[in-house]
Amino acid sequence: MKVMQTIYTVNALEKEVIPKAFGTGEPQKILQQHLDQTRSLFIYLIYFLTELTRYAETDAQHRASKHLPSTEDLRVNIKIAGNELLLKMLEDPALKEQFAKEKPELIGDQELLRKIYHALAETPEYKTYIVKPARDKIEEKKIIEFILNDMLLANETFVSHVEDNFSNWDDDGEMIVQLLTGYLQKPGSYHFNKMMSNDKEQFAKNLLQTVLEKSEHLQSLIIPKLKNWDSERIAHLDMILMKMGVAEFLYFETIPPKVTINEYIDLAKDYSTLQSGQFVNGILDSIHKELVQDGKMKKVEYKKSY
Repeated sequence: MKVMQTIYTVNALEKEVIPKAFGTGEPQKILQQHLDQTRSLFIYLIYFLTELTRYAETDAQHRASKHLPSTEDLRVNIKIAGNELLLKMLEDPALKEQFAKEKPELIGDQELLRKIYHALAETPEYKTYIVKPARDKIEEKKIIEFILNDMLLANETFVSHVEDNFSNWDDDGEMIVQLLTGYLQKPGSYHFNKMMSNDKEQFAKNLLQTVLEKSEHLQSLIIPKLKNWDSERIAHLDMILMKMGVAEFLYFETIPPKVTINEYIDLAKDYSTLQSGQFVNGILDSIHKELVQDGKMKKVEYKKSY
């Protein structure tokens, strides 16, 4: 998905700038920018979660500073602010470094934070948590997960806030939530500068470079399969996805063809037109069969069966 987005951006830029000004390293920089956006979103969700959990102290200070505070104002339970899982996150040097680098507070919405906290304070789950004086590891983790899943991710206003500030939420949201769930299992063990494994990062860079360098050759294999289709009227994203698929057929010998085809069908359905999934499937399947027939499919794990 990130490679697809990068190629789309590169193609758009090539039409707008003088080719010589578009340096050879620019596509890789654009890919890195897409990956950096994913990390920024990840960091912001952690930031908002920690700020919401700490807001009990802020609320207690506000209420105590009233001109005539009530007994209730002076007895705000701030147990959640000392949550053991929260403290582990806040003490994580790697997270502190990311907070300093990303400055998530610049887009934080204090009024939204206040409203969500007060909504949290009225929930049975929160009230049950704060009345227990002891700290239990399971309960400490359970309340944080409740805040994340029920007070933030299930909150339309919060999700809209994230969407307004992060254009990649629709693309990355599901993955980011999985990463955040994993982070809560073991805070302090995550390498924020590496949003993916070395193998995946290298694959993305190689695929991007291959598609851009072999673009004309890849297109020469696609165009004959279009038959009654005018290549100029093919959805731009469809052509990008088909080039990526053919590149995997030819130059990435460990990726099974079926995996390639299924991946690009899904991307076409999610990001292109209503008919794109079926269209991309048909073209890639046809090219795959031709490459196999001509002996040009050099797959390490599969070539014995052809």
